[in-house]
Amino acid sequence: MIVIDEVRIFKEIEDRTPASVSLNGPDGILPQVQETAIRISKKFGIPAYVLADTTWGTCDLNSNGSKTLGAEIQFNIGHTINTESFEKDLFLIDAFDDVEFDSVAKKCTILLKGKTISLVTDSQHLHQVDKVEKILTESEIKVKIGKGKGQLNDGQVFGCEFYPASDLKKEVDAYVFLGQSNFHAAGIALSTNLPTYVLDPYFNEVREVTEFAQKLKKKATLAIYKATEAKSFGVIVGLKEGQLSKVFALKIKKELEKEGKDVQLFALTDITNERLKNLKGIDAFIQVACPRISTDNQFDKPVLSTPQANALLKILRNESIDEYLEIPHWL
Repeated sequence: MIVIDEVRIFKEIEDRTPASVSLNGPDGILPQVQETAIRISKKFGIPAYVLADTTWGTCDLNSNGSKTLGAEIQFNIGHTINTESFEKDLFLIDAFDDVEFDSVAKKCTILLKGKTISLVTDSQHLHQVDKVEKILTESEIKVKIGKGKGQLNDGQVFGCEFYPASDLKKEVDAYVFLGQSNFHAAGIALSTNLPTYVLDPYFNEVREVTEFAQKLKKKATLAIYKATEAKSFGVIVGLKEGQLSKVFALKIKKELEKEGKDVQLFALTDITNERLKNLKGIDAFIQVACPRISTDNQFDKPVLSTPQANALLKILRNESIDEYLEIPHWL
């Protein structure tokens, strides 16, 4: 069950006495966010708006939506990083999953006994790392926890940022991800090119995601080669607060034009196949908003991420693209 740090939310409201607040979080915990909003309204007698659009991380907080509503405080729930306040009047609130990993961790010991592994997880399971480390260590598995960088805590990864994992790839045999998310685990596998296992406490199973990750890489690489045939490109800037990479968009436009390509600039909040169908005369797209949009979704035309765009330029210049995804941050 997801446990939201309501104590901190209530304290911020008591200290600041706002006329209204807004709350949001990942899709999987929206029901719990709703319950928290209800409790805020009952306790303080103020409107508590639930921002129900998707929020994928600290690059996608929808603080613009909160400002449009006139909410004096926004609580983004479930995207734990190594700071509690991200911008003025926006607070990052912890949400932990209290599910236990004991049983599935013991299954893992049979599979990985004698190996050296790096233990990694997402925001909701950070509090379980020490406990699982002890279980694995007692069963003759050597465990390493990568140091956090940027926004990341020790042992934490995002869908596009993998520093604690990447920094250890020469020291470990495999990665073990705590949680249910193939999304995060596949990113680890692709950025390190090492076996990656998910410890799923909900289904009480250990599963390897390496094959799944390689399918994503094959699809991403095929899109790059298809894009080499394109004569016209659309370069898309994301309009979400943390995805506004205009500098790289202009850089890639300039580099493509040097290669004789026609380039048009676009801006979108949500980059979907349906939206791109409305844009005519474009053979391929490059989006600089979120790399996982390109690797994890289906599009009728090539839609490349930042690492894919860099690889595309290398191909156009007859350079190698080996290990183009084996970087700690896909932006």
